[in-house]
Amino acid sequence: MEVIYTPAVTEYLILFDFDETYYPHECLPEQLKMVYELEEYLQQLARNHQVKIAWVTGSSVQQIQAKMKLAGMTQLPHFIASNLGTEMWEVEPDGQLVTVPSWAKIIRASGFSRRDVEDLIRELKSTFNIVLHEQTQFGQSGNKMNYYYYPVSAARTQYDISIIRQLAANHGIGININICNPKAGDPEHAYDVDFIPAGTGKKAAVQFLMDYSQVPLSKTLAFGDSGNDIEMLQMVAHGYLLQNATAEAKSYHNNIAPYPYAEGILHVCRNFFGE
Repeated sequence: MEVIYTPAVTEYLILFDFDETYYPHECLPEQLKMVYELEEYLQQLARNHQVKIAWVTGSSVQQIQAKMKLAGMTQLPHFIASNLGTEMWEVEPDGQLVTVPSWAKIIRASGFSRRDVEDLIRELKSTFNIVLHEQTQFGQSGNKMNYYYYPVSAARTQYDISIIRQLAANHGIGININICNPKAGDPEHAYDVDFIPAGTGKKAAVQFLMDYSQVPLSKTLAFGDSGNDIEMLQMVAHGYLLQNATAEAKSYHNNIAPYPYAEGILHVCRNFFGE
């Protein structure tokens, strides 16, 4: 793996969700052709406009590496905020991933505990008859615990989600809830429920990277495809959903690229940078 050219000074920051945004799970030939074109184009942006790139994703580093290999991708970004922004990696020019100490400090200060999450899950079931199903197919990370919620009815779903959010807040635990995207390997008609350290997540990761890179808000762009990207898109000056975004995401955010996946990213960036 190579690393996108690292400019000495950062003028712009572009943030991408990974799954179904930068990386298309179908890996169709025409999709991958656009991904390779995007990789080359981002190299040009880094050299010509002092752009740095970040992936802000629910996937783990190991999952990202496996998907990159499957797709034949060769370019690593400058930053990877993995496991829903609960891990922060800076990618060195030799491709080595190094943890960012100031982000690790935020994680430690959160007091996040797997036991606290397990207690919350038991309380949901025993007190409110709300059952969450562990996402065993993807594995659990140290700072993110993933579950599925299967809705029964629209009214009950809204009630249950409000209870889940309230209990998480009561326990001092961060949370992300959004409708699943089957294209990314999730079941249909289910919700992702992710428990994370307080003060982390995609929104917090984006703010951290903006401060860390000392990039002004006006020179930030972001791209996503699902409900858990909305806060990230709203954190930057220029946030775009791609044409392949979920219906849930499009109901929350109306700035949508005219094309899907890498094709949409290239269209927006070429217009923005006048290329």
